[in-house]
Amino acid sequence: MNIYLTGSIAYDYLMTFPGYFKDHILPEHLESLSLSFLVDDMVRQPGGVAANIAYTLALLGEKPHLVATAGVDFSEYRSTLEKAGVDTSGVKIIENKFTASFFVNTDQSNAQIASFYAGAMADAGKISMSDLGLAPDDIVMISPNAPDAMIKYAHECQTLGVRYIFDPSQQIVRLNGEDLKLGVQGAHALFVNEYEFELLQKHSHLNADEIINSVAFAVITHGKDGCQVYEAGKLRGEVPVFLPLKIVDPTGVGDAFRAGFLKGYMHDLDLMLCAQIGALAATFCLEEKGTQKQCYRIDDFIKRFRTQFDDKGILDTFLEKE
Repeated sequence: MNIYLTGSIAYDYLMTFPGYFKDHILPEHLESLSLSFLVDDMVRQPGGVAANIAYTLALLGEKPHLVATAGVDFSEYRSTLEKAGVDTSGVKIIENKFTASFFVNTDQSNAQIASFYAGAMADAGKISMSDLGLAPDDIVMISPNAPDAMIKYAHECQTLGVRYIFDPSQQIVRLNGEDLKLGVQGAHALFVNEYEFELLQKHSHLNADEIINSVAFAVITHGKDGCQVYEAGKLRGEVPVFLPLKIVDPTGVGDAFRAGFLKGYMHDLDLMLCAQIGALAATFCLEEKGTQKQCYRIDDFIKRFRTQFDDKGILDTFLEKE
């Protein structure tokens, strides 16, 4: 099984506010909201949903295929990803545009205010799944991207008979109801957080049961409360977060979780074990400043995993494949 990761490639501009956003928001004046936050620091780091997932999957010993659009400023970023073990041959460079940019300000409670500039990502529709030489056992991840590209990829995967995982996330509000319904009902699996799940129901006009029963499995994340795993329309169970040694930055934690989950799924592991792997991958990201700063060996990952979860020795198979 090969995995093809579609979605954004971006540069992350990470800022820290030394207070709490909630202290400066007046609920009675939301219609005239006007705020400016003086931040303590700012760093620029590589990011983007698809690239973040690809990085963590490579860290876990896989060779993911990154399929996305980037700008003329991507060369250094490409080199970094390839050194990590990511196949970037599917990245299309859009001339005269810069790579997408994500601006996020995080306060002392880890609340975030973010903005996203699409840049080269707006041209993601120029990529076609039909050009990738996908095999029947391959899987495509459709993560947040240019809305038209996301639906195009879903259509193409359905036509090709290739499984895809639908991860609409921030783009739920940019996709119309029919497109969301098509994306969900043709998907092999679904990833959303609890708030996105409510939005998905609202905008797709599908209820919770209809969504869950449309896919082979679904994962709904609940932040500090872990995640729920559904299989064949039924709740398999809940997986708690992996307790962090420290909390540094929540940016990219969901992407790392998905990568960890996919690592297990690519090796046909039980879905609950996949979610536990995802939980630890997420925590490694949470403990660093940035979405691609975590670094560990697979044997160290397994050793730490066993301080909270019991894999019954199954993860030793990861060592055999190194």
